[in-house]
Amino acid sequence: MSAPGLAGWTDYDTHARTRPRGDLWGQVRRTVRGRAVAPEQIDAIVAMIRRRLGLAAGDVLLDLACGNGALTARLQGDVAASMGVDVSGYLIEVARERFAGEAHDFFAHEAAAFVETTADAGEFTKALCYGSLSYMDDATVRRMLRALHARCPALERVLLGNLPDPARAGLFYAGALPDLRVARSDIGVWRGADELAALAGPGWRLSVSVMPPAFYAAHYRFDALLVRA
Repeated sequence: MSAPGLAGWTDYDTHARTRPRGDLWGQVRRTVRGRAVAPEQIDAIVAMIRRRLGLAAGDVLLDLACGNGALTARLQGDVAASMGVDVSGYLIEVARERFAGEAHDFFAHEAAAFVETTADAGEFTKALCYGSLSYMDDATVRRMLRALHARCPALERVLLGNLPDPARAGLFYAGALPDLRVARSDIGVWRGADELAALAGPGWRLSVSVMPPAFYAAHYRFDALLVRA
């Protein structure tokens, strides 16, 4: 499979606006060959998030780069409150229309800057960044993960989900590999566990989980869990 270079890439806000308002998975490109992933795949994602974060009824969940909130919404019943943040104002409009409630809200904000400035930092107990970290450059990832540790003292776990593994890029691309370090591309930056741990800093302990064999992207993606050290 080949992917267009930077010149052919469309940013997520622009892409989302080209999709029907109700095409929630298409808006955030949770698709395979342009079609939304099957419902059982979404169920598997939600189950993996619940298990790896150890979500509990008293948790306050922060979903960073949450898109239109369709995934966040699947977790609202597991926690006391949640907050979703995304840089796309359009996707946050969709999230608020469909999924906001008394204890669940969404805000348009760049993820790292939000963590660095929010007055609610002390409330969050679990955090999630699913399928989005590869679209952030190294400086942004470093800022976000280190601010989560420094400013969110109650935060126990952070799940960095659905990450492309550079050691397995050859299982995704046919032929010569493209530049795996370009955030503004179809897959984004491919990072291994050691690089993620270095970006997170010494305040976190990182562990890696492989995807179950039936997961549609199991051959080249993995989850990374950060636990407060």
